[in-house]
Amino acid sequence: MRDRVNQIQANESWQKNLAVLIEHQRLRSFPPMLEAFLSTLCFFDTILLLTYKKSLRPILVHPSDPEEQSDTLRQYINHAYVLDPLFHAIKNGAAPGIVRLAEIMPDSFKSTEYYQTCYQNFGLVDEINLLIRLDDKVTCAITLGRKASLESISRTELNALHEFYPIISALVRQFWQAQSGEFLQYGRSDGPMKRALRTFASGVLTQREREITDLILRGFSSQAIADRLTISVGTVKVHRKNIHARLNTSTQAEIFTQFINHLSHLEENP
Repeated sequence: MRDRVNQIQANESWQKNLAVLIEHQRLRSFPPMLEAFLSTLCFFDTILLLTYKKSLRPILVHPSDPEEQSDTLRQYINHAYVLDPLFHAIKNGAAPGIVRLAEIMPDSFKSTEYYQTCYQNFGLVDEINLLIRLDDKVTCAITLGRKASLESISRTELNALHEFYPIISALVRQFWQAQSGEFLQYGRSDGPMKRALRTFASGVLTQREREITDLILRGFSSQAIADRLTISVGTVKVHRKNIHARLNTSTQAEIFTQFINHLSHLEENP
């Protein structure tokens, strides 16, 4: 009987929050209402609403209060996003739906400079992303982060997110249709980042070496790179040795530092 009462109370909780969410769907107050509703479906320590639009850097929709935005988050939005597995999944046309970072991250993700200098500072043990296609050029990612106190998301919670995903997706699209102009006016061009990716070490490395450098920075092991490029592991190792020799580096961190310096130069000299 007690379990039945608890279930009724839980149902009333999400129903009330969903009603409030619908009322706010076209208002600036929608994101915090969405956070409240999602908290009835699963537990999370952090939540981010980001939009990824072609030709722009990621736009942070929620949290909007600067005091709630960490230095790590600003670092991500400024340049580290380019090495984020989620960003690359979206860039490569990931289907709308629910995606865990663990399902898309490369095999050596935790050894990457992106993880060491940026991602690990978020302190997450699990990341769940709701990907919503807003239009032909914009994708929204609702990122729910869980820290050690919560452990990984349960199947029950995932099932709840999947069940309500169509409703959440429709409401987020309505919100974006009404409010996109407010956010897009603050969007920053990703031109310098694209130029940096296109021109980094272009006068030093061959096209194949630059391709492998990009995969190294994104966290692919030699075996994974070999599988991806259909070449032998031995060939990849030779390329890695040549890359370090030509860039005068010995670690992935040094390559990453050179890339950031190259990006900074392009931003200062557009």
